[in-house]
Amino acid sequence: MSVAETACSYASLILHDEGISVSEDNIVTLLKTAKVQVDSFWPTLFAKLAQKKNLGDLIANAAGGGAPVAVAAAPVGAAGGGAAAAAAAPAAEEKKKEEPEEESDDDMGFGLFD
Repeated sequence: MSVAETACSYASLILHDEGISVSEDNIVTLLKTAKVQVDSFWPTLFAKLAQKKNLGDLIANAAGGGAPVAVAAAPVGAAGGGAAAAAAAPAAEEKKKEEPEEESDDDMGFGLFD
């Protein structure tokens, strides 16, 4: 990714996060304020992308896996399996606690610098 793409990406994200319209003029203004020079077509491309796509959806799908796991699992628990999901969570924690801890070198009577 080039510096121009990165700068326009960050500018678009900043504008979206602040609730300001992601337009060519706003991207250019933000880049000028940050003293970043890019070719004039980059802000235009990113502004057109923002008009066609919802940046919030693009951000949520940036990892390529769709919705985050916590969001995807939330409706399942709310659909009536909430008690089962709540009971499963402590059981998973108990399994983690039951695993034996690895012995350190100090427990064996010698250390790295002995």
